[in-house]
Amino acid sequence: MTLRWIFSAGLAAALGLGAGGAVAQQYPVKPVRILVGYVPGGGVDTTARIMAAALTELWGTQVIVENRPGAAGNIATELTAKAAPDGYTLVLCNIGSHSITPARFKDRLTYDHIRDFAFPVMIGSVPNVFMVHPSMPAKTLREFIAYAKARPGTINFGSSGVGASPHLSIELLKSMTGINIVHVPYKGAAEALAGVMSGQIESSVGNLAGGPLAAVKAKRVRALGVTTPQRSAQLPEVPTFAEGGVPGFEVSGWYGLCTQSRVPPAIVAKINADANKLIAGAVLKKRLEDQGITVTPTTPEAFMAYVSGETDKWTRVVKEAGLPNE
Repeated sequence: MTLRWIFSAGLAAALGLGAGGAVAQQYPVKPVRILVGYVPGGGVDTTARIMAAALTELWGTQVIVENRPGAAGNIATELTAKAAPDGYTLVLCNIGSHSITPARFKDRLTYDHIRDFAFPVMIGSVPNVFMVHPSMPAKTLREFIAYAKARPGTINFGSSGVGASPHLSIELLKSMTGINIVHVPYKGAAEALAGVMSGQIESSVGNLAGGPLAAVKAKRVRALGVTTPQRSAQLPEVPTFAEGGVPGFEVSGWYGLCTQSRVPPAIVAKINADANKLIAGAVLKKRLEDQGITVTPTTPEAFMAYVSGETDKWTRVVKEAGLPNE
């Protein structure tokens, strides 16, 4: 290997990095789409639309939300994994798409949820909230647990679907308390919320972001507990599950923006810097917090490590719950 060859290779690499940096500085030059793996109206969809509006204003280029529901979020995730590696296809990745679904269907997925993705933006975390119809006699989580134990197999709870974070929150509650309540999976979070508000089902669980927060504040449902270790700033009067009689209980949902793993690092870095600037700003921060989201901006590397740890956790929960992988 000659010095001339080494010099030439180094020069070529430098020019390549320079070109990548120039492309990143110009990004985006055409509309960007954010895929959502769920129907409109839930927390994932609401968060995607908030981020899309903020990025559209910052970039001066339209950021479009596309709902591609189905297969527990897998359709949108797979489309992103197989999209052109140019940064113009993002997905609103979340605990369902990038931790629970891989834990359940690892051997059936056509992509690797870590290896085939870049993780530009960690938006924040959000609790699930357990709600009952106002006619429910139980006024607290502790009373609900006692009520359910006296009526095994007769009380329903709704969620956005089998295997999603809200559903598994209650599966964990069941395993920790010994209650037997029946899961009613809906096609999305909005439908599950409508079910409990109408009295079609006795109870429901969902991400606080979006509809549940408004429904609780409007007293159309009664919130018995949030799943995070701390109370939500948006519902400070609602205790945690741990405070409500289930010590050690903890489930935190999370949202982020992910993209194809082969997107140039310079573009990933630009998305991270621009989104983090917005998330730290007063306007977007308040909009997210008003939805019950605690903002947690970080680096792409730290976000990837977090997702990997979450996958390990939910793999254990899925196994303990005995969920089918089909």
